[in-house]
Amino acid sequence: MAVEYFEDTRTFRLRSKDTDWVMQVVDEGYLLQVYCGAAVPDSDLSWLLRLDEPPFVPSVNMRDKGTFMDSAPFVYPCAGTGDYREPAFEIVAPDGTTASDLRYSSHRIYSGKPALDGLPATFAAEESGCETLEIVLEDKFTGLEVTLVCTAFEKLSAFTRSVRVKNCGIQPVFLKNVSSMCAEFDSSDMDMITLWGSWARERIPERCRLHHGVQYISSGRGTSSHQYNPFAALCVRNADEDSGEVWGFSLVYSGNFKALAEVTQHDCTRFIIGMGSDGFLWKLEPGETFTAPEAAAVHSLEGLGGMSRTFHDLWRQNLIRSPYKFRERPVLINNWEATYFNFDADKLANIASEASELGIEMLVMDDGWFGHRESDNSSLGDWFVNEKKLPGGLGALVERVKGYGMRFGIWFEPEMISPDSDLFRSHPDWAIQIKGREMTMSREQYVLDLSRSEVRECVYSQIKRILDSADIAYVKWDCNRQITEAGSLALPADRQQEVMHRYILGVYDLMERLVTDYPDLLLENCSGGGGRFDPGMLYYSPQIWCSDDTDALERLKIQYGTSLCYPCSAMGAHVSVCPNHTVGRTTPFSTRANVSLAGTFGYELDVTKLSEEDKSAIPGQIALYKKYGRLVRSGDLFRISSIFDDPEYHALMFVAKDKSEALVEYFQVLGRPNRRSRRIKLKGLDPDAVYFEEKAPEKTISGAALMNCGINICGLWGDCQSVIFHYIKK
Repeated sequence: MAVEYFEDTRTFRLRSKDTDWVMQVVDEGYLLQVYCGAAVPDSDLSWLLRLDEPPFVPSVNMRDKGTFMDSAPFVYPCAGTGDYREPAFEIVAPDGTTASDLRYSSHRIYSGKPALDGLPATFAAEESGCETLEIVLEDKFTGLEVTLVCTAFEKLSAFTRSVRVKNCGIQPVFLKNVSSMCAEFDSSDMDMITLWGSWARERIPERCRLHHGVQYISSGRGTSSHQYNPFAALCVRNADEDSGEVWGFSLVYSGNFKALAEVTQHDCTRFIIGMGSDGFLWKLEPGETFTAPEAAAVHSLEGLGGMSRTFHDLWRQNLIRSPYKFRERPVLINNWEATYFNFDADKLANIASEASELGIEMLVMDDGWFGHRESDNSSLGDWFVNEKKLPGGLGALVERVKGYGMRFGIWFEPEMISPDSDLFRSHPDWAIQIKGREMTMSREQYVLDLSRSEVRECVYSQIKRILDSADIAYVKWDCNRQITEAGSLALPADRQQEVMHRYILGVYDLMERLVTDYPDLLLENCSGGGGRFDPGMLYYSPQIWCSDDTDALERLKIQYGTSLCYPCSAMGAHVSVCPNHTVGRTTPFSTRANVSLAGTFGYELDVTKLSEEDKSAIPGQIALYKKYGRLVRSGDLFRISSIFDDPEYHALMFVAKDKSEALVEYFQVLGRPNRRSRRIKLKGLDPDAVYFEEKAPEKTISGAALMNCGINICGLWGDCQSVIFHYIKK
């Protein structure tokens, strides 16, 4: 059983593959976390709570209940009643006070897991199996009822938690902070790993020692952001890629978030992850329910690599719904870096004609096809075809492209509006804004108020009209700026701080309609590159554009950091031209392809301008993708080395679930003078099996030797070189 309840001790045990998460109802109905870690057989671990030590439980030491409140490991800590550590739950009561006090009321256990109202969430799947525990907590003073929805996955070391808050009182209550998960650790001797960055250099790993006080990452930008990702890991100090205990946490949400670790005065650590609470205040009327996003936690005793592989399996099996999640993706060519806004139907047809002869399967028309858009300063919101560029409309172009045996994809930025657009001239009030305040321009555009149903209906009807007008197989959904002056002209004053969350709910509503109406559509999310690379987006799209920086060496860094939490099959990765448009670097065409091979694989260039040498290489690159793409999509990732640790080289490998084959990718970032070959040790193979490298089937070697002794990397000359190996079990 994944969830058990022991009546004699009022203890709940959630057991995943090899991990236990134990909670107990103690004196006065307080719900405490007893333990989270490697599975143990004992049903009673209550001694870990130290309830027989000072300050004791309230019934024993009511005179000093405050000390108990400030030291007990609460499952869902509240503010205002003696716990001065960071809270997971904060309110403003009808009388204006901010205290809350949640006590156990009831629980139920059932198979599977529920969907969340209007929000992305993991789901039950045959591959992993799961059971759910719902614990109801009550604050009798306000009439609030808080339900913790806790799910354990039987075949993965993974847990999820979401929160429902129902107002069972007779007056409105304002919710200030409804975090999704709190975990308590009886140690401060840990490191915290987060992912930071900016445009074109997203998700850079940063590892810091925990210290007394709070370490905190967040986004208040209206998106999960380029700057921080809604992921964090806590690990023991000696944990590395392959060993040591690690807990990873991720929020299934695409808007404002926070993740924090607090080391307390008792050298314990509290970790909280959830929606951002700065600038958030949700009015909950009597009888209404508020649902907070889901958070996921995974546990590993095999270091960061084990954590990552569990996240990858959880997202692939239990979050991504697209029929493309394990299916081969079409090899596409996107015209953005090829033409930017300077194209017409003939130019796109020429690219398609040339690309089709090389084996490329889809043409994606990026920005510049709608309204009167010749640069990024107009027409967002006017989703009708510019027939000066595309005579005969979209249908005519799509039929020309299909005539070359290719499918067609298109770019949208549905969440935005240009001041120079028919839509803005008709509905200036549809932009997010604060009445009377100047609206901050960014990229010469504003953000549409998608909290309003009439705005969503207008946007979706335009998208649908375009998609119904031609045979479109792929949509790239972009979001290129963040929210300022967060206000809605359609909401009353006491609901203005709901705008950020209502906006994301509106985005989810649009995407849900899109994938429901077009179930076979391949949807790729994008946000100025990788500004919204989060689990919430993966629920709607199986891939996300990883970064606008397509330089091969920068992508090694970006894709490495991304892989800490997200599967490579979700990373939009393209081969582009050199000098690279972002950093001006020149790298070999083969290396650019090998970097993209560890992602969705495609091209971002004008194939008609390539050298004959590079053109001739494309069919072979596509053949490699066709051959090894299945391993990338469904295999286990093992990071052999990191460009962050040694800037001279980078190596990774994908291993089939049954260990029957493995793809190894090695990148020589810098050439080395007067040095012998570099030796790398492989990972994840069957030590008792015999393997051979595909190019030398006559030479066999044990899995144990490949992992313990390694292989020598020879024959690479120059910077930015790469080589791949394919090992097959004999």
